[in-house]
Amino acid sequence: MGVEDKREHLKEEPFSFQIMKNQSVVISYNHKVIKTINGKEAAKFINKIENEEGNIQLLLAKLTGNFKRGNERLSKEHPKQQ
Repeated sequence: MGVEDKREHLKEEPFSFQIMKNQSVVISYNHKVIKTINGKEAAKFINKIENEEGNIQLLLAKLTGNFKRGNERLSKEHPKQQ
């Protein structure tokens, strides 16, 4: 899994999740809610968690859809943004 987390940000475990009564899943990043999944997507996630398939932090990062790419600072300095 180290290949996918080259900068090792996931070692700090910034993501967390909570399974609600209605089987939806609330995903948080640094204690701030960023995404809620439900239906088939939530059921698939819960199944992976129960079977402990892979790195949970990496799975949460992927579910958020490339939440942090690392290029935010560079894009602010881009000439088209000025």
